[in-house]
Amino acid sequence: QVQLVESGGGLVQGGGSLRLSCAASGSTLSINTMGWYRQAPGKQRELVADISSAGSTNYADSVKGRFTISRDNAKNTVYLQMNSLKPEETAVYYCNVKRRWSTYWGQGTQVTVSS
Repeated sequence: QVQLVESGGGLVQGGGSLRLSCAASGSTLSINTMGWYRQAPGKQRELVADISSAGSTNYADSVKGRFTISRDNAKNTVYLQMNSLKPEETAVYYCNVKRRWSTYWGQGTQVTVSS
């Protein structure tokens, strides 16, 4: 089992920045992809960005150039630096980790962007 603890959410004005962190613990050997999803009220959960164990990144088109995902494999932690945030990006952000054939989710952290 893998446990995920997220931090860094909060309230920010439009155009501002936030940095999310997600630390994995437990059976962290062989963790592959780590990433972030978000879910706004009334909408489906969507991929924001993910990063492989080798460092390859993948971003949703809507966040390219503004968000940066990174990871520290020694700390089993993934980060999401979010710049130029928009009110429509208000959502619960979830950490996601894939290990072998299993997928794990964090509890979610609220990001609210005011206009």
